[in-house]
Amino acid sequence: MTSLSRELVFLILQFLDEEKYKDTVHKLEQESMFFFNMKYFEDQVHAGEWEEVERYLSGFTKVEDNGYSMKLFFEIRKQKYLEALDNQDREKAVEILVKDLKVFSSFNEELFKQITQLIPLDNFRENAQLSKYGDVKSARDTLLVELKKLLEANPMFRDKLQFPALKAARLRTLINQSLNWQHQLCKNPRPNPDIKTLFVDHTCTPSNGCRVPMASSNPLMGTDPKGAAFPPFITQNLNQPLPFQPTGAAASSLAAWMTNPISAAPHATGSAGPVSLGPMPNAVAFLKRPRTPSSNGPTID
Repeated sequence: MTSLSRELVFLILQFLDEEKYKDTVHKLEQESMFFFNMKYFEDQVHAGEWEEVERYLSGFTKVEDNGYSMKLFFEIRKQKYLEALDNQDREKAVEILVKDLKVFSSFNEELFKQITQLIPLDNFRENAQLSKYGDVKSARDTLLVELKKLLEANPMFRDKLQFPALKAARLRTLINQSLNWQHQLCKNPRPNPDIKTLFVDHTCTPSNGCRVPMASSNPLMGTDPKGAAFPPFITQNLNQPLPFQPTGAAASSLAAWMTNPISAAPHATGSAGPVSLGPMPNAVAFLKRPRTPSSNGPTID
């Protein structure tokens, strides 16, 4: 994907966010894999929305991608497991153990055994390593600190944690500039053009603007269009021509970008050392809040 195409995705993300299309924003973040929305991720962790936490995270990395990713998923699932135990919901805890945590047993069988041994306890805080486990809020805060460290160290999230610095409504500004430029090309420009569509280039006509042909064969046209006009963009003096007009090589480059289709971004893979939970120094080490993995690859303890 070209640099301009990538930037266009960011402009669309900004526009969708400004228009409050929240679900669509996060779906595009995942599908493009250009931006991991840390604020959204934090909100979901604080709210304990574990299914959404994993679903969003899975759009950028998988458990098997590298050791950092494995540790991310492990810490999330371990917190979900401890909260189920804290709520005395052993049935749910067993379900999490079997469906979510057992996958890690193939890397460290001893680790899985120690997790399992928490189930019979009336209060897992009886375990010395969990005696300082506080309430749910403080536990999630502590978890989030560790998750952010793992995300920042994970090569799968390189250059994906910062959104570009854009002025507000940047896409609208660019469209406004385009409309002004099109109006400058009109043979008989009207003082106050009535622009009703963006689907075709603007031109001043005796009928006061062009209309979009409604072809019945168009698969994108619904039978019940909303009919709401796009908000006006013309804000500057139309008698003042815009300074930008691509010529020569710049025009060829821009034309090439506009004609080349945007290809889907492949799911990148990253390696930060062997995918391994690593040996445990003692039987209950996994209960301690793990340290951020070193550059040689993380281990889950």
